[in-house]
Amino acid sequence: MKQDNRKQNPKNQYRINEQIRVREVRIVDENGSSVMPTKQALDIARQQGVDLVEISPNALPPVCRIIDYSKFLYQQKKKAKEMKQKQVKVEVKEIRFGPQTDDHDYNFKLKHAKEFLEEGNKVRAYVFFRGRSILFKEQGEVLLLRFANDLEEYGKVEQMPRLEGKKMFLFIAPKKAGQAKKSQQKMDRERREAEAAEAGKAAASEIEATPVNGGLAENAKGFEALQKLREQSEGED
Repeated sequence: MKQDNRKQNPKNQYRINEQIRVREVRIVDENGSSVMPTKQALDIARQQGVDLVEISPNALPPVCRIIDYSKFLYQQKKKAKEMKQKQVKVEVKEIRFGPQTDDHDYNFKLKHAKEFLEEGNKVRAYVFFRGRSILFKEQGEVLLLRFANDLEEYGKVEQMPRLEGKKMFLFIAPKKAGQAKKSQQKMDRERREAEAAEAGKAAASEIEATPVNGGLAENAKGFEALQKLREQSEGED
């Protein structure tokens, strides 16, 4: 028995030419749209050596394009590929701990979690309590909170540690680019630079306000006042 591949073949998902059996259609192109009898649209397509392609069968009347069908399918495939490339695929990566994970194993898994978050993936970290180790659930919670704190610059907590059966879960989502938390040292440096810039502007304003072409008497008075200040300063030293 021959299998029907019409649904699997993308060439069969659009009606073209004589397959379009409605009385009238709406033709769309770069100049806009217009409604005309289907027979007239078919005649125009034949004259141009292309096809009448139905692109929106549920519209009233159905919407069609006059275009080479192979070219139309290529354009649709290209659009679908571009849309797929624009979609950001977010995966959930799992990190598993024991309630008494040592520092070496912890740092190894912390490194992987940073890489996952930088790639835009979510992280689901959990502590698995085997047998009587459930008695150490507080220890597991502390471990997950430490994990969340160490990843603060890379992700934000979506769900705080929560016990479900024999597992305690923590969910962390990646931060958007540019949202990494600034260190206190960096913030202090930026504040000092801003204050220095403001002081420089103020000094420049005072210099501009000083009369350059004033009279000799005014300049002399200013020079004498400056000399007195210098002498007083030297005397105090």
